Amino acid sequence: MIVAFSVAPTETPDARAEMAEAVSEAVRVVRASGLPHETNAMFTLVEGEWDEVMDVVRQATEAVVAVSPRVSLVLKADIRPGVTGQLRGKVEAVDRILGPDTGATGGRPGDGDH
Repeated sequence: MIVAFSVAPTETPDARAEMAEAVSEAVRVVRASGLPHETNAMFTLVEGEWDEVMDVVRQATEAVVAVSPRVSLVLKADIRPGVTGQLRGKVEAVDRILGPDTGATGGRPGDGDH
């Protein structure tokens, strides 16, 4: 399965507190898990078996709870028993269809790759 999740504090110690510090603790948990993962501007994706992925999500959430009394968790899952390697495989399938000249950098049209 692949789980895309976002966990963030909804309360911080003061008005100047940065969410990135708390989120970094959650990402640290994901990276230490050894599971295939990817972090982007909105979500962290983790691939593995149900129990191991959900355990990572729980631990990441607990890492944020440690610095905030209230936490928001958004979770989306693609559950396909017996299928692995889809964290990259799904993107590669789209890239094959789009072709090599489409600039898979995620930029805006006209930004170019330079």
